[in-house]
Amino acid sequence: MNRVVITGMGIYSCLGKNIDEVREALFKGKSGIIYDASRKEMGFRSALTGYVEKPVLKGKLKRRDRIGLAEEGEYAYVATVDALEQAGIDMDFVQNNEVGILYGNDSTAQATIEAVDIVREKKDTTLLGSASIFQSMNSTVTMNLATIFKLRGINFTISGACASGSHAIGMAYILIKHGLQHQVICGGAQEINAYSMASFDALSAFSIRESSPTEASRPFDSKRDGLVPSGGAATVILESLESAKKRNAPILGEVIGYGFSSNGDHISVPNVEGPVRALQMCLKDAGVKANEIDYINAHATSTPAGDMNEAMSIDQVFGDAKPYITSTKSMTGHECWMAGSSEIVYSLIMMHNSFIAPNINLETPGKEAAGLNIPSQTVDANIDIFLSNSFGFGGTNASLIIKKYTGE
Repeated sequence: MNRVVITGMGIYSCLGKNIDEVREALFKGKSGIIYDASRKEMGFRSALTGYVEKPVLKGKLKRRDRIGLAEEGEYAYVATVDALEQAGIDMDFVQNNEVGILYGNDSTAQATIEAVDIVREKKDTTLLGSASIFQSMNSTVTMNLATIFKLRGINFTISGACASGSHAIGMAYILIKHGLQHQVICGGAQEINAYSMASFDALSAFSIRESSPTEASRPFDSKRDGLVPSGGAATVILESLESAKKRNAPILGEVIGYGFSSNGDHISVPNVEGPVRALQMCLKDAGVKANEIDYINAHATSTPAGDMNEAMSIDQVFGDAKPYITSTKSMTGHECWMAGSSEIVYSLIMMHNSFIAPNINLETPGKEAAGLNIPSQTVDANIDIFLSNSFGFGGTNASLIIKKYTGE
């Protein structure tokens, strides 16, 4: 079995457009949530959202490559450029090796809706243009990036709701571990436009704490009233340890565990048993005990039921171990399909800078979380091993464990 390491990472989120900006925001506990008045005009119950600036790709990409990118594809491109640069993977390497791509994505709402609107109004499909199909397919990120970067390895999209990004990393880990690939670009992307969030808003899933946007996302707090949508993209480069050493690539961490499960229960309300099985599987795969985990980046989205059940799951598995636990969603909101990958990046940043970002807006923990070790302020701490949770609609669960690489 091959050991699997991370040799590059890139992030484009509401906390910042690169690793340095995101590191500063995490350390300071800075929120990226805003009030978007246009959503109120559209009939949204909640106008809260993470703010993600549209990247400027003109001059960086040929028009032929740009026109096929949906919104989330643009974010993914920028994040991937940074990750490949850090990993030291250039076009010459890609042309001579089977570099793959597995990316999490579960919607392309804006591109689809805009295409349908044109057809309804103009009654002429030819007006859609040749790029419309490549923007509106759910595999838009992988098909575009595989073409842009001339990738020759595995190439497909993983759609697992809010666990999509985690499953992409987990599947890449399995492929590399078993020698089927040696380098895989993986991550998750999430469009942030209003069209993509309307159905969520219809479920009354969003916080309506509109008078204080930066205080609206409140994971584990007793006064939480719903999640805040957000988006962007995060990329990590997974590679066999042998390949990384051969290339003298930087090694940011080692993926040592992946656990997954299905709740087999309600389509939108999580339970305790499913996450517990994913956590136990992840620990077993990693060959570590609960008390060896220094930090858990919780899925906790700030919904009453979700946070409660995750807190109970963590307490059941970790008991008296009491690792530090925070949800970076307190600052970012819920980055949905991207969250599993972005939270690996956020946690890697903390690992390399010896701090734990705060679970902001935690004033009075809910009773189910009262016994957990959840800091509401930044903590100086050494992280040797961390775990990240992602749980999605349909009961799909994923947990990942990353270990600091020491050269052994």
